[in-house]
Amino acid sequence: MTEQVLDQALIEEATKKSGLIWVRGDGTPSAGTPGAGEPAQALWHVWHDGAACLVGDGPGEQPLPGLADGGEAVVTVRSKDKGGRVVAWTARVVELASGSEAWQETVAELKGKRLNAPDGEEMPARWARECRVLRLEPLAGTLPLPDGSLAAAPAPSPVTTRQPIPEAVPRLLFRKRKRS
Repeated sequence: MTEQVLDQALIEEATKKSGLIWVRGDGTPSAGTPGAGEPAQALWHVWHDGAACLVGDGPGEQPLPGLADGGEAVVTVRSKDKGGRVVAWTARVVELASGSEAWQETVAELKGKRLNAPDGEEMPARWARECRVLRLEPLAGTLPLPDGSLAAAPAPSPVTTRQPIPEAVPRLLFRKRKRS
């Protein structure tokens, strides 16, 4: 019993303090292993009422791949100061019904933490129309932290690495102007 209470306290404190959590969803409510086949995704969140709360899957918001209502997810929390993994835990995914009391309370918390929102005070109405609000509720205890790197190869993309600038550009940008 004491170990379970300590695990819950660790999950809550680490998740509250971290700006990002890494989430890997299983995509379905009845899949076998949580997160099987899905890459983990860094997501911003708010800890509210005993769960990590997220908003996404709408225009201008973070994608929430593999997170289905009633499914499970594996959440890995990093240290805010060092960036290393602190704790990993399994969560039940609960999608909040738009406009419900729980949705309104959660959106009020999320709204305060959303950075660079394009629509300010209209954000909750846009979230109600176009986005999903999810709660990741911790299930039993913590998971063992994996050994080694979990880095994945970058997804294929037409984007290329920037080439060196031509030698003349610094002279053109930083030359001293003659005063008349």
